[in-house]
Amino acid sequence: MKIDEINRERIKNLKKEKVFMKLGGGDDRLRAQNIKGKMTVWQRIEYLFDPGTFNEVGGFVELRNAGFGLENNKTAGDGVVTGFGRINGQIVYTAAQDFTVLGGSLGEMHGKKIANIMDLAIQNGAPLVMLNDSVGARIQEGISALSGYGEVFFRNTKASGVIPQISVIMGPCAGGAVYSPGITDFIAMVKSTSNMFITGPEVIKTVTGEEVSKDELGGPDIHMELSGVVSYVGDDDESTLDWVKRLLSYLPSNNLETPPVFDSGDAGVIDEIPQENLVPSKAAKTYDMKQVIESIVDKGSFLELQAGYAKNILIGFARLEGYPVGVIANNPSELAGCLDINAADKGARFVRFCDAFNIPLLTLVDVPGFLPGTDQEYNGIIRHGAKLLYAYSEATVPKMTVILRKAYGGAYICMCSKHLGADFVVAWPGSEIAVMGPKGAANIVFKQEIKSADDPEKKAEECEKAYMENVTNPQYAAAMGYIDDVIEPGETRKTIINHLSALVGKSVEMPKRKHGNIPL
Repeated sequence: MKIDEINRERIKNLKKEKVFMKLGGGDDRLRAQNIKGKMTVWQRIEYLFDPGTFNEVGGFVELRNAGFGLENNKTAGDGVVTGFGRINGQIVYTAAQDFTVLGGSLGEMHGKKIANIMDLAIQNGAPLVMLNDSVGARIQEGISALSGYGEVFFRNTKASGVIPQISVIMGPCAGGAVYSPGITDFIAMVKSTSNMFITGPEVIKTVTGEEVSKDELGGPDIHMELSGVVSYVGDDDESTLDWVKRLLSYLPSNNLETPPVFDSGDAGVIDEIPQENLVPSKAAKTYDMKQVIESIVDKGSFLELQAGYAKNILIGFARLEGYPVGVIANNPSELAGCLDINAADKGARFVRFCDAFNIPLLTLVDVPGFLPGTDQEYNGIIRHGAKLLYAYSEATVPKMTVILRKAYGGAYICMCSKHLGADFVVAWPGSEIAVMGPKGAANIVFKQEIKSADDPEKKAEECEKAYMENVTNPQYAAAMGYIDDVIEPGETRKTIINHLSALVGKSVEMPKRKHGNIPL
């Protein structure tokens, strides 16, 4: 046989082997994935990455621990596909677990593959997307499996604030496996096919006697509405991966870069909406804060996160003439827009992410205060509320604040006031800025006058009006230098864009320290 023929035969055999390697646990198991409504690992990768750009790393790796039947289950890749490619033209690294190979369980070599790709992502300053679909630690490998998880957690922590990390839960994620997603910046889940919990229903029943299903314990709805663990829940694998692609379009590759700017096209052509059509003048009336956000940012650019959790505060990414910003806004439609424990946690973590990755902050304020009650106090509203104060104070990115209607007490300070280092604060006419609402304040400040008046009710109204004109009026705050301007609502978008363009070069030197001690 001639040398060229030998080479051709080798190449032919290699191609066959690589096709076989992509079969994972075999045709039957791959079909089972699709029957369950789940894409296979390679279908997910091909859908997520730009066509023809994905490069696999470590495809030939196999498990090396023998015993308990593992020696008969050696499969190339050891149940996880690792590599890199481009998403929206941006280099992204991934580790995608293959449920068809030993349930996607994490063993020694499986863990090493993930750790290796994480090292490459950190070293090359590129985002990391983890596609989780695994029964958990490979019990047969014992401490080798646990060490694999430890190596992953360690790297998640090293990468935090250095590269964006996104976890996509596309099947089971149990036990120690949940802590890697828990450290990452964003978590997405898939409706009906994914769940997350530390201890499963069987263990809970054994220990506590409580009977609970997987979905009741750690399904997508639970983590979106109750625990606040996830940022987004997709209807299926495709819509969830579409969300990941969109999310990445707002993010820089690493902490040394600025976020990607896109041509906004006709996004700037937004109809000016009168204030009375957006925000009612009466403080007790509710309205849709999302409409206010969408009237300010580029059309269709608002990407809300954690939409089902702590609805009294809204967070998400948007663009202003193509430039990404992080938006935080009180939501009067939920708990009157009060800040509570969950809202403070939700807002603080988002603020810290934006600051870590050079994304300017736009804060829209309509807040009556912190939610009162023993439940909040007993569960640490002091500590949790301090997180939001800390996050805004720590942030050095451009910080712009718009007070729409009311900003009272400590919550006023907390929502990125001038006192926490906001670069630019404006208010709409008629907004109220004070220690408390005019009615309550008047009843305290003018208590004796009201009590001794011939008509206490009329006197109370007069005192309330006087307090509004002389204390809560935004022009009073502007005269004191605590806000920079009072603007017409229709000027909000233009004003914010003008100031953003002047602030993008902002540079702040912080005191030297290892790290702060945020009140966790």
